Amino acid sequence: MRAAEAPLLSVVVPLYDEEAVLPLFAERVRPVLDALGESYEVVAVDDGSKDSTPVLLLKEHRSWPQLRVIRLRSNSGHQAALSAGLSRARGRWIATLDADLQDPPEMIPEMLAVAQESEVDVVYGVRADRSTDTLFKRWTARVYYRMMRRLMAADIAVDAGDFRLMSRATVDAINSLPDHRQVLRLVVPALGFPSAEVPYRREARAAGTTKYPLSRMVRLTVDSFTGFSTAPLRLATWFGLGGAGLTALLLAYALIAWISGDTIAGWASTFVAVAAVGTVQLLCVGLLGEYVGRLYTQMQGRPSYFIAHDSLGEDPRM
Repeated sequence: MRAAEAPLLSVVVPLYDEEAVLPLFAERVRPVLDALGESYEVVAVDDGSKDSTPVLLLKEHRSWPQLRVIRLRSNSGHQAALSAGLSRARGRWIATLDADLQDPPEMIPEMLAVAQESEVDVVYGVRADRSTDTLFKRWTARVYYRMMRRLMAADIAVDAGDFRLMSRATVDAINSLPDHRQVLRLVVPALGFPSAEVPYRREARAAGTTKYPLSRMVRLTVDSFTGFSTAPLRLATWFGLGGAGLTALLLAYALIAWISGDTIAGWASTFVAVAAVGTVQLLCVGLLGEYVGRLYTQMQGRPSYFIAHDSLGEDPRM
């Protein structure tokens, strides 16, 4: 499409098996965006859904011309689907929103107004009230954001997930990065572009079940640590220094026991020492393996997603 035809706003929405919530999503989002009185597009990225999500998207597309449907060839993950949408979004401003309606679409006009009035490139939606989340999820999220803030030494908004508004310059910078396993909630603040925050109350999921179980949360955490900090690698050095200090103490104890004639060996202490050393070694090797794996994947240059269909009619290979 020509640049003159680019809409003011693009809303990128990743979806995976969201047949239960999709009708509610359309009913809530369309009136909000229509009321803007500006040109817009909703870039719905179907992340290889196995239910009737693709059919429902095409049905909505017939009656909602601003809805643009992009289908990935296989399930590639939430962050990959977001990246696919950002690479195809044409708007001068781009918002990212999950389909479960936990992040209120009614906040998008306010975020757009803040961005234009404050002349910032990024507006984060910050969860001021997470009472609808479980205690475990609130605790792990708090630990995650504070640890990443310390490790990255960057101004990461605590409790800011993937609900944000970005300028065209920000999205172009993201799309130019070579990393194929981006964690966008960390990539965006790492760019250091001027930003603002808009607080909101996080709602319960409108329908359906979460598509982000504990296993995916763990995977996201590992990608965050290995993709944005080398601090975990230093664990091997610290464990090595700690092991050396402990070994020196044990040698001193053994020498004193030999001099005093008290040299009865205990199987428990031997077992604990061997198990501890083995655990530390495996942990260090595992951390090194994560970094080597990222380097290997990056050198292969394989995309994190493949586009099968774009309702706008552009070549999916682009």
